[in-house]
Amino acid sequence: MIDDDRVTSRAEELLPEELAAGSDDPKAQAEALLEDSEDREHYRETAPDLRIDHRTSDEAAATGDS
Repeated sequence: MIDDDRVTSRAEELLPEELAAGSDDPKAQAEALLEDSEDREHYRETAPDLRIDHRTSDEAAATGDS
């Protein structure tokens, strides 16, 4: 279970697209988002297709400069 303070904080800071999706219970929505995030973090090494590579903008895009 996710810490209640963390859920409350996340519920107060839903992103515009999360608000647009609508919810009768923002706290439950926030808890689901946090649980999904923790699941992805927990399984990122065992499921490479879920892994997010953290790169700088220099590493992510070629500028054409040599």
